[in-house]
Amino acid sequence: MGVYRSRHALTGPLTPARIEAIRLPLTSRLRRGYRIDDVDAVLRRLAHELAERSRQLSVVAAENHQIKTALRTWQSEQVDDAVGQLGG
Repeated sequence: MGVYRSRHALTGPLTPARIEAIRLPLTSRLRRGYRIDDVDAVLRRLAHELAERSRQLSVVAAENHQIKTALRTWQSEQVDDAVGQLGG
């Protein structure tokens, strides 16, 4: 899948405000609407960025799960140590 590149290319990550500000060039005066290639390019760019953000979110969720698991384990060990000291 390609990344949106044209003479109107946006650099950096797309934000909702930047997406709303995109203005595609119109077709010639003989035809109404936008040039299909430009629309397709923007859609490819949006799909690429959405996939990348989804991937990053998955990585963060996995890291979050790992941290929570480690914290729970540590907390259980602390409680077990405290109970052991009180009983011994």
